[in-house]
Amino acid sequence: MQHQKAQKIDLTQSYPCPCRRRGQLTQIALTEAFGCNRCQQIFVVEEGGYVLEELSTSYRYKRTWRWNGHQWNGVSSGFGESYLSIVLGVILVLLIIGFLLALNSSATSGMVFWAVVLLLLALLPALMVLLAYRR
Repeated sequence: MQHQKAQKIDLTQSYPCPCRRRGQLTQIALTEAFGCNRCQQIFVVEEGGYVLEELSTSYRYKRTWRWNGHQWNGVSSGFGESYLSIVLGVILVLLIIGFLLALNSSATSGMVFWAVVLLLLALLPALMVLLAYRR
């Protein structure tokens, strides 16, 4: 069983690259940063030496990891959880409104129309979540 407690990152050691490209991280001279010999990414040590953060302009949100002595564990920013709950709330509100509109509609063709509109409105946020979590 691996030790799961986060360990302090030692700037004098080399570590495997957290980007899973089988590279090695080594310290960049006179800095508190590491460079990967394979993917050419630069990583800085944050939060008192316990968190490794990728310096990259291609990602909107910072990717960070903690070292447990054997491997890197990703640190979630918390944005994904709040985003997911907001989208689920929007889908629930749209379903309730669509259900109420379908009940008020007297004709069968009106119910089919509102069911299609409701389905399309519920799929749009679901598609947004799918695209947001895909990398």
